[in-house]
Amino acid sequence: MTLRTQSGMALIAALFLMVVVAALGTFAVRIGAGQQQTVNLALLGSRALAAANSGIEWAAYQAFTAGVACPSGTINLTQGALNGFTVNVTCSVTAHADGGATVNIYVLESFASKGTYGTPDYVSRRVRARFTNAS
Repeated sequence: MTLRTQSGMALIAALFLMVVVAALGTFAVRIGAGQQQTVNLALLGSRALAAANSGIEWAAYQAFTAGVACPSGTINLTQGALNGFTVNVTCSVTAHADGGATVNIYVLESFASKGTYGTPDYVSRRVRARFTNAS
């Protein structure tokens, strides 16, 4: 009578180890992709804020240097990192008497956006600023 030894235990351990290593690899790839998407969205958010601030600067320049009473409008940015952003600028102005002089207070609002709302690459920022022509 011969004794038969059991075999195949190493095969089960090897398969288990392969499944665990594959699961860890998949997890690492997903984490890396999520981190990359987070970085991309943060960069788009910074660009949207810069675009909104440029709308405020444009409106302030129009009001104080170019002599436009209350600048409003839409700006389509085409240069550099802000390419593709649309900036909508609105303005309201109120006049106040201050010691015999008229002082204007401008409330400027700039809304910058890029992409289509509801898509993963959509980004927007809104900035509001107040300026006066008082000395």
